[in-house]
Amino acid sequence: MPTDFKLPELGENITTADVIKVLVKEGDAVALEQGVIEIETEKATVEVPSSVAGSVTAVHVKVGDTIQVGQSLITLDASNAGAPEPEPAPEPEPEPQPQPEPDPTPSSRTVAKRKSGSPAVPPDSPVPPAPAQSSTSHASPSIRRLARELGVDLTTLTPTGAGGRITEDDVRTAAGTTPSAQPASAGREAAPAPTTTPPGKPNHDDVGPVTIDRVSKIRQTIARRMADSHATIPHVTNFDDADVTELEAIRQDSKEDYAAQGVKLTSMPFIIKACAMALKDHPVVNASIDLENRQIIYKQYINIGIAVDTDRGLVVPVIRNTDAMSVADIARALMTVAETARMNKFTLEDLSGGSFTISNLGAIGGTYSTPIINKPEVAILLVGRSRQLPVVMPDGDIQPRLMMPLSLSYDHRLVDGAAAARYLNDVKSLLENPGRMLLAP
Repeated sequence: MPTDFKLPELGENITTADVIKVLVKEGDAVALEQGVIEIETEKATVEVPSSVAGSVTAVHVKVGDTIQVGQSLITLDASNAGAPEPEPAPEPEPEPQPQPEPDPTPSSRTVAKRKSGSPAVPPDSPVPPAPAQSSTSHASPSIRRLARELGVDLTTLTPTGAGGRITEDDVRTAAGTTPSAQPASAGREAAPAPTTTPPGKPNHDDVGPVTIDRVSKIRQTIARRMADSHATIPHVTNFDDADVTELEAIRQDSKEDYAAQGVKLTSMPFIIKACAMALKDHPVVNASIDLENRQIIYKQYINIGIAVDTDRGLVVPVIRNTDAMSVADIARALMTVAETARMNKFTLEDLSGGSFTISNLGAIGGTYSTPIINKPEVAILLVGRSRQLPVVMPDGDIQPRLMMPLSLSYDHRLVDGAAAARYLNDVKSLLENPGRMLLAP
């Protein structure tokens, strides 16, 4: 019996979406909860799973369409509800390959570490090491789809994701293509270079050839929010530098231990922890202002938003209750943020509830900037790329020190310059004395 599958509710105040991909065609068998289209809303890109199983008899939408909640997407013959899922069966396990015998002698670095005790940043909950040999069972359906599109054999990859999962970067690296996002958690590593060919369709203006691309819903939302924030909030930005020489030494000493457990330790977990700890002592920076109702709302939670640059625009997923998390916990949370950013799989809940935002310009390059506040928050910290500078020490000696640029923009309607300076000083103090963060509960 023919059954229409319609666009379900997408969330509060979201009534339309743009079709990014159509994942099925006429004649395909669709299983229950299988994704049938990929859509873009004002906040995120999501795959819409079918609530009906059967064979596709008609597809009513195409890429580029703007669709409404309740609109028919596909028609299925539900009499074929038992049809197998069109997702291809996992490729057969490869023949066992001879593995090199492990070196029974630990490296001198490992021996030295064992003699000196535990790593400088002890992992709270060890994650099992990623297996050396991957299999398709460790890849999500979207990763398998990407591998098919790029012609990559998943059985040949060594996974780098949490729990031994194959990530988009693993597939794209094997295919020699550029990853689709540069997460803010990438620390000081260089970002992938953008493609030199702009998106859009070839066209001409009065001067010469151009390409014309559609403005995505996410980009429209970014534009409206940035314009509203800039127009309604009096922005002031304080600039400073933190001496992170000691912090970087601790990170370098511990990153291999974390990497062996599937956790990438960058400078961002320390930055997030420092901001969260300082916010507890400066509630005015962790607040919002409602002038219409003559109210100041002091948040009793500390949820840090991380600005992430994706190929579809800037998104700010939120890590909740960061003040109660250790540096190791935050490092693991950042891994999840990075993976979901690359896959463009944010939910609306992931992007809501933040009380303070951090943007990592240093992941791409640059020192100082004037970030725009993520309304209704009242402050945002932009972190630049750390660099070696000559610094006059308290004893008058001049030493090369690793200095991290910090740019704090704040809402001058609520946060005075002195309050912002005190907050930034506390963040600096924590970054310059990382032991305080490591000993914090």
